[in-house]
Amino acid sequence: MTQPHPDNNPDTPEGNQPPAPQQPDYSAQPPQYAQPQVPQQPQPPQPQYGAQPPQPQYYAQPQVPQQPQYGAQPPQPNMAYGYPQPKSKIAAGLLGIFLGGLGIHRFYLGYTTIGVIQLVLTVVLGIFTFGLVGLWGLVEGIMILAGAEYFRRDAKGVPLRD
Repeated sequence: MTQPHPDNNPDTPEGNQPPAPQQPDYSAQPPQYAQPQVPQQPQPPQPQYGAQPPQPQYYAQPQVPQQPQYGAQPPQPNMAYGYPQPKSKIAAGLLGIFLGGLGIHRFYLGYTTIGVIQLVLTVVLGIFTFGLVGLWGLVEGIMILAGAEYFRRDAKGVPLRD
């Protein structure tokens, strides 16, 4: 059999255990090093991302023309400038009284959709109601002649003339 080798190291205790390591002394303060002092130079301000550099103003701001007031009168129709000719209130009223069931007064004023509806209702339902749908046009014709607010302008917004 083999014999254990005798260890010549006297620090090793019997039983082949290594000696306990020596703990360093951390209670001592490390040496303090002074930071070198660098003179501070003023830095120019950095531009912001997306910011525009200031532009010098060479010209005065342009003046915005005055907008017309809402309560101002609309321009008077004039054929020389391409405005539509105003429709006659008397003609629209008489068409409403005599041919109102067919919606002729609505066609004259430019309201073609309502004119078609009156025409179709008078033709289709007039047979069954003995022409009572025609009262709709009669009433509108009287309202046009009386100057009701709803019938003071045509479909383009031009005021009716007397």
